[in-house]
Amino acid sequence: MVESLQGLSALGDIPGLRQDDRQGVEEGNIAAGEDMNSRRLGHRAAPSPGVGVLAALEGAALIVWNLVATPFIGRRRLRWGTLGTEATDSLPGDEFVPEPKWSYTLGITIDALPEAVWPWIAQIGQGRGGFYTYQTLENIVGCKITNTTEILSDHQHPAVGEDIYLHPTAPPLRIEIVDPPNALVLFGSPADIGGEEGRGVSTWQYVVNPGPDGGSRLLTRGRYDYTPDWRSRLAFGGFPIKVITFVMSRKMMLEIKRLAERDASRSSEASTSVG
Repeated sequence: MVESLQGLSALGDIPGLRQDDRQGVEEGNIAAGEDMNSRRLGHRAAPSPGVGVLAALEGAALIVWNLVATPFIGRRRLRWGTLGTEATDSLPGDEFVPEPKWSYTLGITIDALPEAVWPWIAQIGQGRGGFYTYQTLENIVGCKITNTTEILSDHQHPAVGEDIYLHPTAPPLRIEIVDPPNALVLFGSPADIGGEEGRGVSTWQYVVNPGPDGGSRLLTRGRYDYTPDWRSRLAFGGFPIKVITFVMSRKMMLEIKRLAERDASRSSEASTSVG
């Protein structure tokens, strides 16, 4: 309740916001208000990931901290959460960028079966289920993201060749591999979709493996290649993309874990009640 009240008092009071920015702020006000109303009625509403000024400040602070700490944690950050050889194991989609100039692999254990994790991955995208990250922060830069806390039946069947947007005006990523409930691979190349040639290529790979002790291991991997052109290096190079990608991806994975485990717990409670 305190966090919701803080969000309502602070949201909308940021000076100098553009219209798009104010739209994102209004979304935060609505979400916070709905959350309070639900609590008054005794409902347990799931908070939307990353909504509100406090969440935006958290995301911005983590980005700044990681920029400063790069000399000390930069290499370890590229394999956050991985176990054993996961950071170097071959994953579906590696072949699309066979010789990346840089890459990362992140991992997290989820106490839910792969079939319960997959729906959250299947609906990822702008105009779909969102990215489960810092919604208000993303919308300040015009992403127009809405993070869902529910499984959306209309977006449960991603297809090869379908475009997935991160930003309404930026080149989309194209779905290259769909293998439920184990793999979703997105590929990005501006030249491939009619943009400028020689800008670079990247992948965004999601892999869900059965966990060694039950549950699941969710891995996300990005592989990037670029040319010496400054625009290519800015779009696909390591700075500051490594830091922003890490902060956002870590938040996304933690939220997918929370949502999948929440639903798994609900299913378990329902089964117990029926039994």
